[in-house]
Amino acid sequence: MTPILLAYIGIGLMITLSGIGSAYGVTITGNASVGAMKKNPDKFGNYMILTALPGTQGLYGFLGYFLLSAHLTPEITVAKAAAIFGISVALGLICIFSAIRQGQVAANGIAGIGSGFDIFGRTMILAVFAELYPIIGVAALFLVNGSL
Repeated sequence: MTPILLAYIGIGLMITLSGIGSAYGVTITGNASVGAMKKNPDKFGNYMILTALPGTQGLYGFLGYFLLSAHLTPEITVAKAAAIFGISVALGLICIFSAIRQGQVAANGIAGIGSGFDIFGRTMILAVFAELYPIIGVAALFLVNGSL
């Protein structure tokens, strides 16, 4: 296997895993929103914001590609390719799990809002906690990118 191939496999996994996580997370919250709208349709704005939250992890995977793309050259060394593979897989895994779990937290809040409880702000705070870990993953990617 050539080094460039290893790097591209890592990039592909990062984008794929983060995208899958976001798709699952948004689907979880979207399903909760549809159910909540049956009870309380006036809170659609709150549902929409909470539904969009897990979508950010997919963007982090895409951002990772842009940050690392300058290193994807035919002359890439094995060490650089391994670093790109490692950080890419790490960020992809962080994003997939974070998006799904964030979707579950937000879905519970959506159900509560649909039942008439005033918990939008508190739900946002709790759901954003899951966002911290992909942000740390992107920060690690910045550090790795800077050392390449």
